[in-house]
Amino acid sequence: MRSVVRSLRQLRRFNQYHAERHSSAVRLIRQQNGVMCGLTSRSLSTLRRSGEISRFSSPGVELMRSMFSTVAADSIKDIGRGGPMVEYERRIASGELVDGDSFQLDTIQELQRLYEELIQNEEDCQLDRYKSSEKSGRSRWLWSRLITQPSTYAPVKGLYLYGGVGTGKTMLMDLFYEQLPSNWRKKRIHFHDFMLNVHSRLQMHKGVSDPLDVVAAEISDEAIILCLDEFMVTDVADAMILNRLFRQLFSKGVILVSTSNRAPDKLYEGGLQRDLFLPFIDTLKERCIAHPIGSAVDYRQLGSAEQGFYFVGKHYSTLLKQKLQSLIGDEEPSPQTVEVIMGRKLQVPLGANGCAYFPFEDLCDRPLGAADYFGLFKKFHTLALDGVPKFGSSNRTAAYRFVTLVDVMYENKARLLCTAEAGPIELFDNIVTVAEAHKVSPRSSRSQKSDDTDLCVDNELGFAKDRTISRLTEINSREYLEDFEGRLGQQQQQPPQPLQAVDNADVVLA
Repeated sequence: MRSVVRSLRQLRRFNQYHAERHSSAVRLIRQQNGVMCGLTSRSLSTLRRSGEISRFSSPGVELMRSMFSTVAADSIKDIGRGGPMVEYERRIASGELVDGDSFQLDTIQELQRLYEELIQNEEDCQLDRYKSSEKSGRSRWLWSRLITQPSTYAPVKGLYLYGGVGTGKTMLMDLFYEQLPSNWRKKRIHFHDFMLNVHSRLQMHKGVSDPLDVVAAEISDEAIILCLDEFMVTDVADAMILNRLFRQLFSKGVILVSTSNRAPDKLYEGGLQRDLFLPFIDTLKERCIAHPIGSAVDYRQLGSAEQGFYFVGKHYSTLLKQKLQSLIGDEEPSPQTVEVIMGRKLQVPLGANGCAYFPFEDLCDRPLGAADYFGLFKKFHTLALDGVPKFGSSNRTAAYRFVTLVDVMYENKARLLCTAEAGPIELFDNIVTVAEAHKVSPRSSRSQKSDDTDLCVDNELGFAKDRTISRLTEINSREYLEDFEGRLGQQQQQPPQPLQAVDNADVVLA
């Protein structure tokens, strides 16, 4: 018993010492952010030209250096960076980001506010993974009786960012995530990948009385701050478990930061049994602040689309294979097998040297999903896709799979070569939302009337197509391909090979 009392006293002294260090760090951050908030009331570009930003930021840097000499620098060095607002301004000053987007500035201020709240509530939110691990394992039974374990909602609400495609939602969320201290329990993952992980865990805990509770406990043990990119619900299986899953996660203290193209009330609109999904929307709005990004700028389409591998016309199939072979090199492509989750396997018609070839039908007309595509891009960095059709009511399911394929490809920063019936925008001409369908005017010509028979009215697909078009545009831009070559060169520890332009009027450089 004496040893237990002695341990408690040591713990109390440790907590007091940590609280003193933590309060010093918080005061420093408030001073820095007070300066930054004053800056945002005027034009940032004007301040930069006049040199005021450097004048204001220099004292903070000096203060930080002096602080490092008096407190344990190793425990607060991540906090000392000042949060997403400071990093956002640094990237603008260095030319990495475009200045003058008031919508992005408004969003980064919301992320900065959340960052500061997390700093202030670090203890209550149990963010420090090392301190949390002290109470895990065999000692958890003892700790649960000596110290009250919080099992309520976190004192900090999360953030749900939504808006149009290419407006910088993912970039801003990632910027926020990168500024969080490395010792915190945090995770950043694409929504598709997250749900695949959830289903895989549920399968693993089959037979348990409440497997969803076990899965929620596992996720919350790994991450208190959960950053989900591209929140989009199209699968009825996902829709049915989301409410219970996130109720469990939120009750275990998880804080959600997410991006989406859809407002919370528009999620899973028109989906099967949506009335069973609606409680999740209420839960989401209760535990997250919904913040719209109203910018109309699609930054993905600002790149230089002077080079690319997007060929319009079925007669380019031979050229596609030639281009693929030139990227592969001397190796001979052959059929391969890719293992995905839960024992599933994906047959690759031709693959070699990180490059894979598929007819469109083999990837999007078969019962495949995000799990198969994630498995594919874990092994291959380049995909040659032959014969992408125009989409409509006759191939709606294939359109959904193509949207998912492009999402996974973009998440994995892969390279695409493809032949298609039309350019990215024209591929989705017949995919419309309900609102767009009401605006379609009667057509007179016989050919146009035949087009209308393939019109697909689908809200989810109608919204998702804009993201897919935007991403196809960026994937075929010079900047994206050069960045791909640079990363590939670093991985192979050799200088990147220069891209070869394709000089042909029928090639769409999206």
